[in-house]
Amino acid sequence: MNTPAHLLLGAAVFGKPAHQRILAAAFIGALLPDLSLYVMAGVSLYVLGIPPRIVFDDLYFSNAWQTVFAIDNSFVVWGLLCAVAAWCKSPSAIALTGAALLHLLLDFPLHHDDGRPHFWPLSRWVFESPVSYWDRNHGAAWIAPIEAALATVAAITLWRRALPVWSIGLVALLLLAELWVVRQWLFFFVDS
Repeated sequence: MNTPAHLLLGAAVFGKPAHQRILAAAFIGALLPDLSLYVMAGVSLYVLGIPPRIVFDDLYFSNAWQTVFAIDNSFVVWGLLCAVAAWCKSPSAIALTGAALLHLLLDFPLHHDDGRPHFWPLSRWVFESPVSYWDRNHGAAWIAPIEAALATVAAITLWRRALPVWSIGLVALLLLAELWVVRQWLFFFVDS
């Protein structure tokens, strides 16, 4: 699933607009499982000048990168953190960890050959789903519109909750980004 959709869904499910810290925690939690990819790819592409093909065909699948992805995409790690947050009765920590777990639950069935070891450190096994959120050869033509629809429903849900001023523009920007990315997957990013 695309990151903007994760942020919208995480905030809609775990954010409480009347409590800005909880809403912000939900946005952050929904982002954290993807953050390492953005940082590592961004540094590789824009600081080190590594060609995109090497970044996404080689580095992405390297042991070093997959180890980082195993940690920040682990049901075990996020589940334990969520249990601690619930035990401490911290609404912000529950929103953060809950949104991260929702991110993982949505990603797990939507990665065909680019999945993550979601059960680290218990296992390095990677589920290879028959469907993909981005690869048209594995169902993206019907997954992407469903994802865009869910993101739209999440954005509308958030707007109807009387969002704080800072987040109204963020939700609109995230929805536009999601729709743009889905358009790219469906019309331009075709694997031949």
